[in-house]
Amino acid sequence: MRAVYSSEQKLHYPEQFLVNGVMQPNPEKPARCDRLLAGARQAGCTIIEPDDCGLDDIARIHSARYLEFLQNAHTRWSRVKGGSPSVLPNIHPTARTDGYPASVVAQAGFHMADLACPIDDNSWHSSCWSAFTAIHAAKLILTGDNTAYALCRPPGHHAFTEIAGGFCFLNNTAIATQLLREKFSRVAILDVDLHHGNGTQEIFYQRNDVLTVSLHADPHRFYPFFWGYANESGEGKGLGFNLNLPLPRGSGDDEFLASLDTALEQIREFEPEALVIALGLDAFEGDPFAGLAITTEGYGRISTAIASALPLPTLMVQEGGYLCDELGDNLASFLNGFNP
Repeated sequence: MRAVYSSEQKLHYPEQFLVNGVMQPNPEKPARCDRLLAGARQAGCTIIEPDDCGLDDIARIHSARYLEFLQNAHTRWSRVKGGSPSVLPNIHPTARTDGYPASVVAQAGFHMADLACPIDDNSWHSSCWSAFTAIHAAKLILTGDNTAYALCRPPGHHAFTEIAGGFCFLNNTAIATQLLREKFSRVAILDVDLHHGNGTQEIFYQRNDVLTVSLHADPHRFYPFFWGYANESGEGKGLGFNLNLPLPRGSGDDEFLASLDTALEQIREFEPEALVIALGLDAFEGDPFAGLAITTEGYGRISTAIASALPLPTLMVQEGGYLCDELGDNLASFLNGFNP
């Protein structure tokens, strides 16, 4: 399997984010890349660097004003007298059908769902290279690879069409999926991250050519709180093409695999021609977010079940998974499930 990675992704690092009203160290650290890269090598992947793919594929998912905001936000913010080192808004609209002011403070509130996505001077650059990584890996699938892994950082599945959130700015999974649609008439997304992929759900919620399925910790008392419930099944043409499978906090391998059976059955019924896995590894029992309790061996069981049930061209896009000793081992365990 080929794995795509660019070290340009390590430049982004706002050192703090706001959680529970307190500024705390940001767990989305550049060192994640090193652990994940070691895991990809442990699984026998050939590491390649992505090309600068430009903004065309990114702009098929994200709005022009959002991309302009991300590109220029930190420079504009640095002119705010007494402003924080990173972009962190203090006001949000009650609805995004309200006005769109010219102030960078107001636009930050408009384009940021929470304060877990601070923007520093390298955020746009690294986010673009994260998206380029996903695009390049998708092109490997389009040109004949049966599997590919995109080591994307920052992650993407909490990014909406024009809203950042939860460490995410550009939705790498959605960008790659849209590109795969150039060849494959139906694509399924299977999100196994600890947190619900609310941005990915929003992007495809009214479409019937992309099935979105997410297994995650129940949002009733867990981020992202407002999305990820079982009754969210799509709208319009997309009705019936979104499946959420929330799991009780602390669920382990067996509970996850039982829910995965339901997910795989729905995906088979959709009859996709390609699969995109939003590969969060933060459901691990030792992850700092401590929401679920998947073991290292469990990741191998999960990927083996997916590969056996869905023998399709498969792109894996890295989402969450935070610093712990086993992070690289967890990735290797998952990738090995797809080795012939």
